[in-house]
Amino acid sequence: MCEQDQFEKDRQEYEARGLVTRRQFGVLVGAGMTMILPRVVGAVAVTESDVTITTPDGTADCYFVHPASGTAPAVLIWPDIFGLRPSFRQMGKRLAESGYAVLVVNPFYRVKKAPTAEQGGATPIDQVRPLAQGLNETTQLTDAKAFIGWLDQQAAVAKNKKVGTQGYCMGGPMAFRTAVAMPGRIGAVASFHGGGLVTTAPNSPHTQAAATSAQFLIAIAENDDARAPDDKTTLKDTFAKANRPAEIEVYAAAHGWCPPDSRVYNEPLAEKAWSRLLALYTKALV
Repeated sequence: MCEQDQFEKDRQEYEARGLVTRRQFGVLVGAGMTMILPRVVGAVAVTESDVTITTPDGTADCYFVHPASGTAPAVLIWPDIFGLRPSFRQMGKRLAESGYAVLVVNPFYRVKKAPTAEQGGATPIDQVRPLAQGLNETTQLTDAKAFIGWLDQQAAVAKNKKVGTQGYCMGGPMAFRTAVAMPGRIGAVASFHGGGLVTTAPNSPHTQAAATSAQFLIAIAENDDARAPDDKTTLKDTFAKANRPAEIEVYAAAHGWCPPDSRVYNEPLAEKAWSRLLALYTKALV
């Protein structure tokens, strides 16, 4: 998961198969450039700002965007290993234009303010891996409580609606554990090419999350499935046994296919995943 050499092999393989284009791999997308995502039909006007949130370990720099009027269900976004950057700001804004109050966080705030990856999704993994290694179950749980608590203090957030959370790559387990940290508040959890959702440890994210009352969307990359083919079955069995609604699907795309600055961005399948996310939130954030 998140190995630079594997990314390059995946890029070559998926380009040869015609599943992504060289442009889609982010060759023409720099970390500071505006990302181009399909426009939201009926998009609402939004208000966006950079915010600072106090946590038990310091202050986190984050991006908050929400409909310009009224209140909306809140969503907490955990980025991938490359952190808070222009592509995730665009993804957050697009979700806000769909009617949600969205907080995109910098999970590495303890060490470095965003941007934490100089080349966005094209940054060599070795440059950012130490940041990810500094996080653990405890930091994930305390951060989740702080971020959800902050959202619930905002006038733009609908307090009578459940909260959603979504994570990408390393953010997948963080989204799962957000439901664990705030079991009465989280109504929906989505993981896209999440890494480390299933482990043999007693505190594996999948077993912890299955004990909550949330609904789940788990989108698995094809090559991740090839490396760990039993994970999807374990996830399905665990959530079924817990009677937790969970849509679990393997996508014919490489790990990292959703963010538009990724080396393996696949727009058609990213859009499919996005549509399933909106369907989940429409159903569960009530």
